[in-house]
Amino acid sequence: MANHASAEKRNRQRIRRTERNQRVRTAVRTAVRKARSALASGNAASARESVNAASKALAQAAAKGVIHVKAASRTTSRIEAALSKLGQR
Repeated sequence: MANHASAEKRNRQRIRRTERNQRVRTAVRTAVRKARSALASGNAASARESVNAASKALAQAAAKGVIHVKAASRTTSRIEAALSKLGQR
């Protein structure tokens, strides 16, 4: 329990940040899941749109510090590579 005004403020900030981070993280996971399902379906046009949306969501989350920069880069790289393989078929 916070006993000082500064500790109470930090607690309020923590709650706000946690809620924001959870919303952003959930949106990123959903975007990546949609991109992977579009890649699995084999439709290159819809997969390109989904991959672009997922890449954008990952980059924004990394910029905000919600997820690690290298984790975002790794995920983006993997879905882009899968899209590239899809285009070669």
